[in-house]
Amino acid sequence: MTDLCEGGMDDLWSITTLLLQVWFSVMIGLIMIPAMFGLSLGVTSVYIQILVKILEVTAGRLIQREGGSMEQEMGELRRYRTQSISRGEFALSDSFYFYRKGLESIVDDQVTQRFSSEELVSWNLLTRTNHNFHYISLRLTIIWGLGVIIRYCVLFPLRITLAIIGISWLVIGTTLVGFLPNRRVKNWLSELVHLMCYRICARGLSATIQYHNKNNKPQKGGICVANHTSPIDIVILANDGCYAMVGQSHSGLMGVIQRSMVRSCPHVWFERSEMRDRHAVTSRLRAHVAAKRNLPILIFPEGTCINNTSVMMFKKGSFEIGGTIYPVAIKYDPRFGDAFWNSAKYNMVSYLLRMMTSWAIVVNVWYLPPMTRQEGEDATKFANRVKSAIAHQGGLLDMAWDGSLKRDKVKEEFKEHQQKMYSSMVVGTKARNSQEPHTESTKS
Repeated sequence: MTDLCEGGMDDLWSITTLLLQVWFSVMIGLIMIPAMFGLSLGVTSVYIQILVKILEVTAGRLIQREGGSMEQEMGELRRYRTQSISRGEFALSDSFYFYRKGLESIVDDQVTQRFSSEELVSWNLLTRTNHNFHYISLRLTIIWGLGVIIRYCVLFPLRITLAIIGISWLVIGTTLVGFLPNRRVKNWLSELVHLMCYRICARGLSATIQYHNKNNKPQKGGICVANHTSPIDIVILANDGCYAMVGQSHSGLMGVIQRSMVRSCPHVWFERSEMRDRHAVTSRLRAHVAAKRNLPILIFPEGTCINNTSVMMFKKGSFEIGGTIYPVAIKYDPRFGDAFWNSAKYNMVSYLLRMMTSWAIVVNVWYLPPMTRQEGEDATKFANRVKSAIAHQGGLLDMAWDGSLKRDKVKEEFKEHQQKMYSSMVVGTKARNSQEPHTESTKS
């Protein structure tokens, strides 16, 4: 009996080893090596085309959105009354409809709705987007169940393996390159390591990226500014070129990655105390831009993640540095997965798990022509001009509101501005009223 058990364990171990060998061979040969050299075997494109067909079928035939007219919704409210109401009579419960609609208009204003996930027209067969739709057919349930098995049992293990390999390679590779003397070979190897690692991480998200107008790509010594939806914006952009990152120094795993990266490439990391010193930040960035051999700085002037439906106010600090600005517009396709990071609702780990269990990340990136400050143009007007160009190219709404309203209260200056407007209106009305009798008496 003991021999049989040992033999069974040996067979199980042999099968497991064989499966792992096949798994890693396929992953390395068909995914990692092509990714490292920027090549594609077309598997992802075929996968996306199949997804598009499936989503079109489910959206066209199987999905029905909840909601109805005013009469239908009021009918639902009246149904819970014990006393029957004829069609032409007033019911106190009708006021709840208008009350709810009013509250929805207050809560779902132009600003706050930019900090929640983009609303989809039809369900994309992801569990987390199902709350706005209701069950219709068994066929839809079967398709959704198969999707869960594919996403969690096949794609998720593959993606997390690629992500671990990519991050590990980034830390080890940049650390080793950092020991080389500061010469052209070091810069070349650093860019090569960064590109390879980011491309592996992009494959770990099943990212399908379409770059437009590559002749406008950011050049060394410049500043690349883009709208901000997600932390993976960096992976999307760095998949096509190397950038010098700007941000706050962190501890833990993120700190390990930052310290290894800065060994081989002049990234600009600030301590928490420095981030509050605006002049110190500006001076360091100006010094980086002044060295024309340095990689272009990558900055997200919104300062926070927006849900990829609009572009909110750009902080003017990025446009006071000087030099050439290279605008970039990023637009994700929400049908395949919600790329927006709602940091108030999900921590980084939860967010990455959501990304790795989505269908895919499909995104378009547009490189816009370089822009410089015009004569007599201040930093604020320049920032708004760049923001408008990005919004127009990406098909996004151009909004003047500050993205910091996501976490902070409305600034006092905004309140004072409204108070002054109201005060001037009232004073102006009183002044006109006081002048009218005087004018009439003069005429008489």
